[in-house]
Amino acid sequence: MVVSHMVKTKLGLDENIEGALCYLGFWITGIVFLALEDNNKFVRFHAVQSIVVFLPLTILGWILGGFFGFGYWWGPSLYFLLWIGWIFNIIAIILWLILMLKAYMGEKFKIPIAGDIAEQKA
Repeated sequence: MVVSHMVKTKLGLDENIEGALCYLGFWITGIVFLALEDNNKFVRFHAVQSIVVFLPLTILGWILGGFFGFGYWWGPSLYFLLWIGWIFNIIAIILWLILMLKAYMGEKFKIPIAGDIAEQKA
């Protein structure tokens, strides 16, 4: 769904800009905009989707050691998890960029499962 005209939000920004900002700080900005924007369903959708997608991805990234490079203490036998973590994080960053771009374009782009949850909660 593409928004034909931009609607101002409670914070005075266009909803497409706020929707994109929901993803800027991954799940953290999702929580911020979910708390601040109580009426705009477009922004709330993107805020919830940001939380549902990026909170688990962040936790998994930390476990795999990708974001901070932790993994040296695992020993040589588990270094492959570090490489998997880096690949995982590259995919997560690509997803992050796509979601920000789609929101900025005014689209309600749904990630499978997460998008359904976001629609219900928004």
